[in-house]
Amino acid sequence: MTPAHVLPFFAFVFGAVVGSFLNVCIYRMPKDESVVFPPSHCPQCNYQIRWYDNIPLLSYLLLRGKCRGCGTRISPQYPLVELVNAVLTLLLFNRFGVSLSFLALFLFCSALVVVTFIDIEHQIIPDEISLSGIIVGFLFSFFLPFNSWLSSLIGILLGGGSLLLVAYGYQWLSGREGMGGGDIKLLAMIGAFLGWRAVPFVIFSASLFGSVLGVTMMLAQKKDSKLAIPFGPYLSFGAVLYVFYGPQLIKWYFSLGSALRG
Repeated sequence: MTPAHVLPFFAFVFGAVVGSFLNVCIYRMPKDESVVFPPSHCPQCNYQIRWYDNIPLLSYLLLRGKCRGCGTRISPQYPLVELVNAVLTLLLFNRFGVSLSFLALFLFCSALVVVTFIDIEHQIIPDEISLSGIIVGFLFSFFLPFNSWLSSLIGILLGGGSLLLVAYGYQWLSGREGMGGGDIKLLAMIGAFLGWRAVPFVIFSASLFGSVLGVTMMLAQKKDSKLAIPFGPYLSFGAVLYVFYGPQLIKWYFSLGSALRG
């Protein structure tokens, strides 16, 4: 391994290690359990997981996806979370290097990973993540080159306020709740970290992919429009997409519009 590959390798490993902790958060937070105590253990037999059985990605393969204590199958979600967070960390490092921007967006993307998997399974977004993220994102905005405290503040108000209006409007028109408060607070957190310019992009991206995949799921499961589809994963996807390609895609969109009008 050449010196040029050492830091990216450690970034990948670091992301996977943190991903292992994110798995604890994903499993315990919806149950209001501590993410620190007790140590990691099998939920079936309470076998306390040893360090050599808790190596990100590798241990799952070595154990063949089964608990050493009781043989219960381990969900593939565990290595998936570790891999997703490792890849995101590597991409962030390649883009921002060792910098405050990397740290801020690493925390942000890791939080989105937790939000995504919890919302998919439980259809909730923990306030511990979204509300804390709003504060942390706003504090980071005083020091980041791609955001400012004013843009962050407007992003919080625009992100939370826009979805709040949508939620009230949908409830008024349909007579039923269509968007939870967790989505509203999540978009406010996204606005805090990325600034107000990211909010329209994230809403559009999330709505586009959510509509396509939502309709596909309804057709596949033969459900009607009342099928509950979590929106948090789509908001998270839109936010990550903006982090890496947002400004370029926005510029391309406007240039395409100008070319079509001309």
